[in-house]
Amino acid sequence: MSHKTTIGVGMVGYAFMGRVHSQAWRSVGAFFDLPLAPRMAALAGRSKERTEAAAAQLGWDAVETDWRELIKRDDVQIVDICTPGDSHAEIAIAALAAGKHVICEKPLANTVAEAEAMVRAAAAAPASVKSMVAFNYRRVPAVALARRFVEEGRLGEIRHVRAQYLQDWIVDPEFPLVWRLQKDKAGAGALGDIGSHIVDAAEFVSGQHIVGVSGLMETFIKERPLAGESAGLGASRTDAMGEVTVDDAALFFGRMSGGALASFEATRFATGRKNAMRIEINGQLGSLAFDFEAMNELWFSSGGGGFERILVTEPDHPYVGAWWPPGHGLGYEHTFTHEIKDFLEAIATGADPSPSFADGLRVQRILEAVERSAADGSRYTNVED
Repeated sequence: MSHKTTIGVGMVGYAFMGRVHSQAWRSVGAFFDLPLAPRMAALAGRSKERTEAAAAQLGWDAVETDWRELIKRDDVQIVDICTPGDSHAEIAIAALAAGKHVICEKPLANTVAEAEAMVRAAAAAPASVKSMVAFNYRRVPAVALARRFVEEGRLGEIRHVRAQYLQDWIVDPEFPLVWRLQKDKAGAGALGDIGSHIVDAAEFVSGQHIVGVSGLMETFIKERPLAGESAGLGASRTDAMGEVTVDDAALFFGRMSGGALASFEATRFATGRKNAMRIEINGQLGSLAFDFEAMNELWFSSGGGGFERILVTEPDHPYVGAWWPPGHGLGYEHTFTHEIKDFLEAIATGADPSPSFADGLRVQRILEAVERSAADGSRYTNVED
């Protein structure tokens, strides 16, 4: 890779998302023939001691305790944002103004207004400066293959889209009040955290947009022990209690731009479900179904027959040819490697990355419409353009 142009990466945040993004930056050049060679230049976090420990473990060359200093660095050309949603807009807007490429974790922002400001900043940046929101499930090979089937017309006219994201990691009422359960930091609960994924995946696979929704939201456990030390999705708990200010579950149905009916369920209270991100699409000629808990499989029905299992590990399947022999499955971490690969190629070729900040804004508008509908007796609510 020494003959390739090196591009410096600076990442903000080193917890759960920071770990998987770091793995992607480390591995992408070893498996894909890229036009650019990423260098993990600097990692930013508030605690110098913890950031230094994370940088040593994850492979970053240097550390900063202020993300503003990271953006100023001459050896950083890409800023990777892996922080809670309350800081996405400020970091992304500053990075774009400084001429840095930006990849930002989902959801794009905590509010529509913040997302709109991020889109304006992306539009104001030079055309050579690229930005992308990191909806990694688009890069599951089976999901990308499902999109290919729809594009090829193998389902015909799309009539139904149904999507679920089912987890159970906060079923225990003694689980502590981590930042994902606080609206000022997370923006929303299950709706924003995992519902945003199925909204993006449904639009990506179907090729249609959600134009209106009717929603219900519920918080089952209103108070939880305040969090102590945190790690990944978990944390220790203290004796004090605090209010849960986000939803635990959200259900909504909607209509797609092509006329299809759609239903969505996002919950972190589906006992026994660990990471069941599911999508099924029924069309005039056929259907397809996917469940991330069996992420290397796509189920397809054609001509009125029953579903048949496709093991998505063949070299002609999306992304798979760079990895292992047929039958050797991929994992969660590979989806992030794939999105980094696509982002680097877009930077090198001058293409517009997908999903764009504008795509992230559309998802944010859909989430807001669900919230407004749920607050208004589930009234059908149009999604703003």
